[in-house]
Amino acid sequence: MVHIRGLILEGYSHAGKTSVLKALKLLQAQDESSERSIIVLSEHYSQLLNNVHGEFKCLNRDEHLHVLKERVDMLKQLNGWATYLGPDASKGSRGIFFILERFHLNHRVAFPAESLYEIEKIENDLLLLGAKCALLTVSPENIEQRMQTRTPHEWKNKTKNEIRKSADEFLHTQSELRKQSSLSILPTIEINTDNKDWAAYAKELMDLLI
Repeated sequence: MVHIRGLILEGYSHAGKTSVLKALKLLQAQDESSERSIIVLSEHYSQLLNNVHGEFKCLNRDEHLHVLKERVDMLKQLNGWATYLGPDASKGSRGIFFILERFHLNHRVAFPAESLYEIEKIENDLLLLGAKCALLTVSPENIEQRMQTRTPHEWKNKTKNEIRKSADEFLHTQSELRKQSSLSILPTIEINTDNKDWAAYAKELMDLLI
């Protein structure tokens, strides 16, 4: 028996993952019948590039797969414990709700030419845990403004060419995420976040899990 369900938030930087994550936590907390056991892991627990003691380190393919597998194994163990305790409990008391950020699609885009066996196994485990994926996107014509509005101090001294190059990288990675989402076994919904209506996006995603 599965006592667990969850969402995976994917998307390039500035697409709105953190804002949607916050809205999801708030919405879930307002539902009195929802799970009281909640696991929320931001991208710092699953991304490739990490700040390690003040130095940036990028995980290689095997290292990243190990990190993702550890996170999924943790969820499997918790669901296994809930199953062991038996079915006689409400969703609120026994259920588990999780949110992951920058997970399987991030890996697929980073290593598109490598074997898919390991990441597909991780995706299958996530599917069995009731996971669904949301790919957050921004319209091409709004990318430059979104990047500069989010962190204006980082862009103040950049040239137009530098800004354009960053926007092109955003658009390319977003396209690759969309492509990889179509190849994944996990059900994925794409949400355009141009309107920044985080509460509405959160509700749409929670309805997806019903």
